[in-house]
Amino acid sequence: MPKKEPILNVRQYNRYAWNQQVDKKNPFTIPVTQDVIAAARQGDFSVLLTEIRPVPRGWFPPLKGLELLGLACGGGQQGPVFAALGAHVTIFDNSPAQLEQDRMVAKREGLTIRLVEGDMRDLSIFPDGSFDLIFHPVSNVFCPEVGPVWREAFRVLCHGGLLLAGFANPIYYMVGTHADEQETLQIKYSIPYSDLESMDPKDLEVCIEEGAPLEFGHSLTDLLGGQIDAGFVITGFYEDICPDSPISKFHPTYIATRAIKP
Repeated sequence: MPKKEPILNVRQYNRYAWNQQVDKKNPFTIPVTQDVIAAARQGDFSVLLTEIRPVPRGWFPPLKGLELLGLACGGGQQGPVFAALGAHVTIFDNSPAQLEQDRMVAKREGLTIRLVEGDMRDLSIFPDGSFDLIFHPVSNVFCPEVGPVWREAFRVLCHGGLLLAGFANPIYYMVGTHADEQETLQIKYSIPYSDLESMDPKDLEVCIEEGAPLEFGHSLTDLLGGQIDAGFVITGFYEDICPDSPISKFHPTYIATRAIKP
């Protein structure tokens, strides 16, 4: 009997890939500056769930003393800002190198940030009702399934707690993520999308050889309906663009939601 090819462990591979992205100085791995932290200490802050449009200030409760979970939120960008504003911050991420960026900023600025490595689908390290707010910027595109993310987020939030989440509009994956696919803007893939199953095998091989993170395009049913099915009530919504994508000339490529656990 022929030997079966091993199945790629997406979590382990993307852990490696995002460590590589830190070395390559991907913009989403560059920590905030001292000026940003100094401004946050004075109450002046701006953070992103998506790429361009800041999260509305009205989406946040008072942050001082809040138990806040940055879910798949490493990189030294949002977590240190929340800590400078007085929140009790835990950053949970799959990439040790991304967590190290938060550690570096915390040490540089004299901030306290708890750092935990793990899979965004499994928050079993945290008891029920551990957090008042979860901040989850665009990252579930690197996760094969999003339903467990919403269910775990709901579980670890206290009643009245908030989930602020950013994610990709499925239209981004319908045309493909490669530059040539984006330029032609032709519908090529169905949703849900998976680099492992949808991408041409030769392109996938190049992707893996280059250490690029594997991506997954989820349906609106899973992204929005999944939050509702988990028990959330969605109370805020906006869209944003990816400036490098030609799609954004015609349609937003990101969605952000504010949801409450009743």
